[in-house]
Amino acid sequence: MMSEENINKERRNFLAIATATASGMCAAAASVPFLKSWNPSAATVAMGAPVLVDIGNLQVGEQKIVEWRRKPVWIIRRTQEEIERLLTANEFLRDPNSDKSDQPSYVKNSYRSIRPEILVLIGICTHLGCSPKYRPELGSVNATWQGGFFCPCHGSIFDMAGRVLKGVPAPTNLQVPPYAFLNDTTLLIGMTSEDDLSEWKT
Repeated sequence: MMSEENINKERRNFLAIATATASGMCAAAASVPFLKSWNPSAATVAMGAPVLVDIGNLQVGEQKIVEWRRKPVWIIRRTQEEIERLLTANEFLRDPNSDKSDQPSYVKNSYRSIRPEILVLIGICTHLGCSPKYRPELGSVNATWQGGFFCPCHGSIFDMAGRVLKGVPAPTNLQVPPYAFLNDTTLLIGMTSEDDLSEWKT
């Protein structure tokens, strides 16, 4: 039979453990709003807060989709063959030099990108705002298909630089958002190398 002293000791131990557990749970719950405050709010992101994207695991031919300003942004690692084809199909393009299309000045080239192998586009058709499909396979849309983006809503076609082909409803090339490389594997969508990127670099 337990003595009164042992019973009191067990009660004290139980109360100490229960109090410590409750305190820990309260502290954890209280820290959640604090930790969440470190991240930009949904409203801030929607208004155009820059978005960090890790492309370290993006394989050749793959597409990654992120959201910036409530718009889908496509990031694609092009193959060497796709890069080479971009230099040979200008006669089929409505705006081959992107003179009438929306992109930063630093990507006004045949690749429409800072690095030829990495393409960054806003995935919204310039006709009526549909979302084209990424179709890199040769011949997958028609017999002469060289890979690119196809909008099934109204038939607009874009090459692997997002440049629109002649004879389709879309009036201009797909838009390129402002972006910068922080390092070999990290993109910052929404800011450029001309902006102050020091707070983003580690």
